[in-house]
Formats: sequence, C-alpha cells, structure tokens
Amino acid sequence: MAAPEPPRPDINSDLGFGSVVARESRRRLLNRNGTFNVKREGLTLLQSLSAYHYFLTITWPRFLAYVIAAYLGANAAFAVAYVGCGDDALTGFMKMGAGERFATAFFFSVHTLATIGYGSISPTNMLSNIVVVFESLIGLLGFALVAGIVFARFARPMAQVVFSDRAIVAPYRGMSAFMFRIVNQRSNELVQLEAKVMLTRRKRGTAKNDGEREFIPLKLERETVVFFPLTWTIVHPIDEKSPLHGMTERDLLGCDSEFLILLNAFDETFSQTVHTRSSYRGDEVVWGARFKSIFNPPGEGGTLSVDIRKLHDFEPMPLD
Repeated sequence: MAAPEPPRPDINSDLGFGSVVARESRRRLLNRNGTFNVKREGLTLLQSLSAYHYFLTITWPRFLAYVIAAYLGANAAFAVAYVGCGDDALTGFMKMGAGERFATAFFFSVHTLATIGYGSISPTNMLSNIVVVFESLIGLLGFALVAGIVFARFARPMAQVVFSDRAIVAPYRGMSAFMFRIVNQRSNELVQLEAKVMLTRRKRGTAKNDGEREFIPLKLERETVVFFPLTWTIVHPIDEKSPLHGMTERDLLGCDSEFLILLNAFDETFSQTVHTRSSYRGDEVVWGARFKSIFNPPGEGGTLSVDIRKLHDFEPMPLD
C-alpha cells in the first residue's frame, strides 16, 4: 500500500509575496514602516513616474521643501526671463544695475505668480507682457495643483498606530508568550481593530542559501478589539500547538525568522477602513522580558491616561 502524500502547502499562506520573493530575498520581507523590499525594474522613466502618489506619501517636511524650492525656482526663472526682455521690460529698469534688475524682476514675479499686483512695477514692452501671460497661467495651475495635493494629504485616512520597538517573549499564565504592544498615536477613535500575525521562517532542514520559507499563522489570545482607546498588547501564547513551542532564541535567529503583522480598523472620523502593517525580525525579539506599565495614575476627575513614551519600555523577566 502506497504511503499517503504529504499535505500540500496552502498557496494563500504567503500573503502574496510569492515563492520567488520568499525564497530569493535576503532582506526582511516587510520593513518596520510597512513598506516592502521589492523593486520594480524594466519600466521607462515616464512609466515609472508617479508624481501624485510620490507627493501624497512623502513626509510633510520633504513635501514643504519641494513646494518652497519650486516656488523660489519658478520666480527666479521668470526673473531671468524679465531681465532678458530688455532694458525697458519693467518700470524703472533703465535706471538700475544688473543685480537690482534681477531683484526687482524677482519680486515682480512673486506679485504676478501670486496674483497680488501691488501696481508699483508693471511690464512696459510686448515681450515682458507675453511673459506675464505665461506666468499667470502657470501660477493658476500651480497653486491649484498644490492646493489639491495638500487637501488630499489631509483627507487621506491613515492609521497612525505605533508599534513597540521590540517584541518580547515573556512568562504568561504558566507558560510563555510572544507579544508586542501598540498604541493609537492620534486622538481619533478606531473601532473593530483586527490583528493578524504570521511567522515566516526558513524551512527546517534547508540550507541557508536555499531560502525556501514557510508561512505559519499564529493564533492570538485575542484577534479583535471593538474599541481601541488606549493601548493593546497583542499576545500569542506559546503552547503545544504553537510553531514557537520548544524553540530557543538561538533557534529563532538561526532560521531567519520574521513576524509579519497586519492591522485593520474602522476610523470613525473618516468613516473608512484603515490599514497598517509592520514586522519584527528574530533579532528584534527580546527573550525573558515584560513590558512596563504604560498607564499613568488617574488625574483630576479620575481620567485615565497612557504615556506613549513608555510604549517601548520593558524589564527583564526570566522565563521558567
């Protein structure tokens, strides 16, 4: 009688990374900020450009730096154009030196681009009037474009959930558990918060360079919370059914492990579902520790508060 075939792995368990990415990648699959370590190549420059998406997702300081640089650069370019229109391009040009002409043209460009129009400086020949026409058009389109992106950045719902810097393996109800802590950085309310945690590691018995990986869902003590007003410590008990059962810190590091985390919640402010994700590598897991309390004593009126600065604090706690 032939031996039964071993069960085939679930093709959906890899979360969409695919066997090639899981096998060939030599870096973490999911960065702490939720981005992926996969590049797209083979596209032309125009095909690869996505300016709207780029300006929508970069940080506010970088976005404002681009806006300021574009604003100053456009005015400087038009100032050069006005100076090139001749000695009689703008009011009073004939009495000015080269440096003073550029400064006057620059500030006139600011007045024109922003449709301020003080009236103290005006174009005085045909070429300079033609430049004003183009600058007025660019000013209208440019400010509309920037205003649209700024509105989209404010209106885009995002889950500002902060993850603890480290996950820990701590004593838990007579055994041990893998756990990490999260907190909502914003003052808005998230409801129906769901958590999924998956362990990916190199299959046992495979060489390190082969990189064949397995994806194992971890059963959580609690996968959903209806309300998320304060903080949540997400716990995976390491019982007999856990893939971490019997593993040591050295084992976890040796199999190139990574814990993938996906969170979904409903944002009451935007009335939309928001998502966030992160991961912990094996070397970002502290064994034999417990998180310190994040709660502050009730203040005036008995209001409870959490100190987000304590989110990452933990202390040694030997495992049994």
